Amino acid sequence: MSDKSLMPDLPPAPPPQRREPMIRPSMHPLSILRVVLIVVAAVLALFVIYKLKQPIAWMVVAGFIAIAVSGPVNFLSRWMKRGLAIAIVYIGVVLIPILMMAALVPPIVEQAEELAKNAPKYAQDLQDFANENKQVRELDDKFDLTAKVEELAQEAPAKVGDAAGLLADVGAGFVASLFAGITILILSVFMVGAGPRWRRAVVRTQPEDRVESLNRLFDRVGAAVGNYVAGALIQATIAGVLSYIVLLVLGVPYPLALALVIFALDLVPLVGATLGAILVGLVTLFQDFPTATIVWVIWSVIYQQVENNVIQPRIQSRAVAVEPFFVLASVLFGSALFGVPGALMAIPAAASIQIAVREYRHFRRFTRVETPSGVMAPSPP
Repeated sequence: MSDKSLMPDLPPAPPPQRREPMIRPSMHPLSILRVVLIVVAAVLALFVIYKLKQPIAWMVVAGFIAIAVSGPVNFLSRWMKRGLAIAIVYIGVVLIPILMMAALVPPIVEQAEELAKNAPKYAQDLQDFANENKQVRELDDKFDLTAKVEELAQEAPAKVGDAAGLLADVGAGFVASLFAGITILILSVFMVGAGPRWRRAVVRTQPEDRVESLNRLFDRVGAAVGNYVAGALIQATIAGVLSYIVLLVLGVPYPLALALVIFALDLVPLVGATLGAILVGLVTLFQDFPTATIVWVIWSVIYQQVENNVIQPRIQSRAVAVEPFFVLASVLFGSALFGVPGALMAIPAAASIQIAVREYRHFRRFTRVETPSGVMAPSPP
């Protein structure tokens, strides 16, 4: 018997099937039209935002002011009507810059007139110094510096009279800034008055499981911005008062006006205190040079170290806790978008975003979903 007879009969193998190429369905014309409309709508929205960037910036600044003054308004509302509390707070907001300008403008005008009047004397002092110093005399002989300074000094009184055109341009810019400031204040007043109503309207539209998180978010953002503004004002006040005492001891003219400059610039994050110290240092060059200038520079360096390492961390630790990198980035972005107001709002804005992210993560972590076994389990991230 052969080996083939012992093997069972197997069915014949099926013929190999030919694999047809996969044909992807073409996109429906309505889908293409929908994509095109979405892209066009996005482009139009960006164009409209670009055209409305100025009023949008005003609304952002107004919102920041509204959040910042909501604390004092809520505090005063415990003893009086909310409308009266808003009026009192905003009167204070308007009076502060007016009083600062009233203290700053007269010294600036007087010093400009004094500089123009004494310019020939300064030029003569410079010429005497050049004649007494060999190296300076050689430079003067080579470049004729004193003659050029004398020429400028003789023209200085006339230049003061020609400043009327410049003052007109400055006045036009001041009127435009005043209009913008009034508009921003009016917007912020409306926001403060209607803020609680808007908040309740937003909360009512949300499910019950989100109400607590939203209320906590609004409260924490308002507290962070209010505490930051209060801390910045306290910090700037300390810098201004101490600078006033130092300038008074040094005998520098107009110590109050210069202290107000320090106060205003100290509100600007990162670079404001340094810029204020440099401006006041330039003023000290004309008062008991070099003693007053050296003392002021030493004082400024020491105080800025104390402010950066002691005063600012203690004041702002409870208000915002933002990483230094994000502080610098937020200030750069804020100043690029909205100028000086953007730099002032940058840190509380970064803190608000950080609070919003934390609240969202907290909400996602503690939200529960019903499982098939009836056990409450955390929702997936």
